Amino acid sequence: MTTIREPQNARSRRTREALLNAARRLIEEEGFEATTMAAVAERAGVSTRALYLHFSSRGDLLTTLYRHLGATEDIQASLDRVWNSPDAVSAVEEWAHHLARVHPRIMAVSRAVQAACRTDPDAAAMHEAAMRGWHLGSTRLMTWLADEGALAPPWTAGSAADMLWGLMSWDLLERLTVDKGWPAEKYGTHMAELFLATFVRKAAPRTSSR
Repeated sequence: MTTIREPQNARSRRTREALLNAARRLIEEEGFEATTMAAVAERAGVSTRALYLHFSSRGDLLTTLYRHLGATEDIQASLDRVWNSPDAVSAVEEWAHHLARVHPRIMAVSRAVQAACRTDPDAAAMHEAAMRGWHLGSTRLMTWLADEGALAPPWTAGSAADMLWGLMSWDLLERLTVDKGWPAEKYGTHMAELFLATFVRKAAPRTSSR
């Protein structure tokens, strides 16, 4: 069966968008296991055959959904604010605010994926891609901090990246923003202070716009 790789007309683009939105809603509302190709097609109001014209497999659909989340939630624009910071210390602070801006909006999907990743290969692939991206970002940030001589002892860039990656846990976010009712702004502010106190050498230069 031919798969439409790049939608060429408005109707095809609308169908593709509807399918991705349907997949997201199913994951958020019913969990990862319920997100079958047939269920996505039904939720989007199209035939299963039409779904397969756009996505060759469930794995293809979910991989595309992962990229789609980044686009719809404007994750790259949020990350640009981190990487355009004037110095590494300011970038560490901005990283915390990036997490506060983006992660609450994608938490429902991400938690469902995380819950299913030990038994569902498609969920595992999606989760691993996300975790790999987190660690790459953490490594870039902590390497920048070390290169500027601002990384606190006894951290190395590698160990600091590992710890930062661990502190980005969905469990921590859910406990604070859901269980304790913290607004995103409070979460970002306190995570920024935690990151600065943990990873930044005392008296390190800092140019913050906040």
